[in-house]
Amino acid sequence: MVVTTGPSRTVEVSIVPAADADDGEFVARVVDLVNRVYAEAENGLWLDGADRTDAQEVVAIVRGGELAVARLDGQLVGAVRIQRIDGELGEFGMLVASPELRGVGIGRELVAFAEGWAREQGFARMQLELLVPQTWTHPVKAFLHAWYTRMGYQRVRTGRLEEAYPALQPQLATPCDFAVYHKDL
Repeated sequence: MVVTTGPSRTVEVSIVPAADADDGEFVARVVDLVNRVYAEAENGLWLDGADRTDAQEVVAIVRGGELAVARLDGQLVGAVRIQRIDGELGEFGMLVASPELRGVGIGRELVAFAEGWAREQGFARMQLELLVPQTWTHPVKAFLHAWYTRMGYQRVRTGRLEEAYPALQPQLATPCDFAVYHKDL
């Protein structure tokens, strides 16, 4: 997918070839981008020093054909994980866009790419999960709820983080749940 953002700037979104899992420099750039974005987007949710991802996870995602990246003028500026949940349901997650390029439309194009991929796979719906604190409103999570809702996603349920992702629970700085959203494709 190619999107023009200005007179001479285009965002290109594509699935990362599995062979790129062996490119340590590329994997490190993805890990850095994801962790930088999530450090801000989930500030206050995690204990100090907790990262969203690491090289081992990114390598596995790339090898599984589940990582799409956005490039602007050839430079990595965003990423999203896409995967099959079941025969009718796809999911995207780990959505990030370079903070230096907010407002250019990178996140929107990554979501559009993920939805297009899901349609090509024959999925009827797309899912996303949003980590939310139980006892207070996180401003970035409130923004994302509104943003996803404008794109047609509807909250279908709330899950308990400790039940679905027990290994993450000890890293939390505050009690959290995850909101599950669906959109019919």
